[in-house]
Amino acid sequence: MVEIFLRTLPFFAIIGLGYLAGRMRFFTEEATAYLTKFVFFFALSAMLFRFSASLSLGEILDWNLVAGYLWGTTFVYLVATGVAFVRRLDIPTAAIESQCAAIGNVGFLGLPMFVTLFGEEAIGPNMVVLTVDLIVFSSLIVILINAGRTGRLSAATFGQIGLGLLKNPMIVSIAAGLTWSAFEVPIPRVLDDFLVILGGAATPGALFAIGASLASKSAERIVIAGWLSSCKLVLHPLFVAIGVLWLFPVEPFAAMVTISAAALPVAGNVFMLAQHYGTAPQRVSAAILISTAASILTVPLVIAWVGG
Repeated sequence: MVEIFLRTLPFFAIIGLGYLAGRMRFFTEEATAYLTKFVFFFALSAMLFRFSASLSLGEILDWNLVAGYLWGTTFVYLVATGVAFVRRLDIPTAAIESQCAAIGNVGFLGLPMFVTLFGEEAIGPNMVVLTVDLIVFSSLIVILINAGRTGRLSAATFGQIGLGLLKNPMIVSIAAGLTWSAFEVPIPRVLDDFLVILGGAATPGALFAIGASLASKSAERIVIAGWLSSCKLVLHPLFVAIGVLWLFPVEPFAAMVTISAAALPVAGNVFMLAQHYGTAPQRVSAAILISTAASILTVPLVIAWVGG
């Protein structure tokens, strides 16, 4: 446990450095937004393309892994939704809370951290988790919010979902990399060096951006944020573990990476969705702040548990 904690500590230390830079106004909110864009559209995309271009679809796609992760995530999503309805929340707010409870920071935190901790073998399971989150649950929240507000689903809603997926650089870079791999064309040395250099900025850039963005977050509605953080950091990895170890068993290494990914704190893009739709951004902000701070201890605990 201590060794794993010490190995994960540098990642959280970079997040802490970004947080201090944001709190001291050395890094403004505008600067953080541009850094996030650089990482999202360029550095992380280069990393994902290079990784996926070296793998085949058959190496990545494990239907048991998809089913096990989807089962665990859906279960936690429904638990959070049920609690929200007991509290008489409307459908859009319940959807935002459920997204907090079930969707972690896999792209910005999980992928860079797990590649460093576990090696490049962790890429495949991480891509499965990231793809399920983006395609299934990012689409679901748009459907629920629009249906909750209008009382119906329109073709425009599904067009919005499809356009969002096509414009998402993570989906595009993974699809482009797998397409390149399918043609079995080696990446030219110059292009590979370019991707290595650009992709190398993803890890420190993403971690620093997470910290700097936390500096503008407030810890309001502590009880609700604590409940959502508990769902994300405790219930999510627990039920994903049930899914990938017993209900839809996968090989041990893939299970370890997937359960560890489920233990990650609330994803930053949930806050962007909450802001975009004007639905409970304060409680999402608090959930991100609390879950990220608590994950300094909980993520090493989960990794030590599944690793053992």
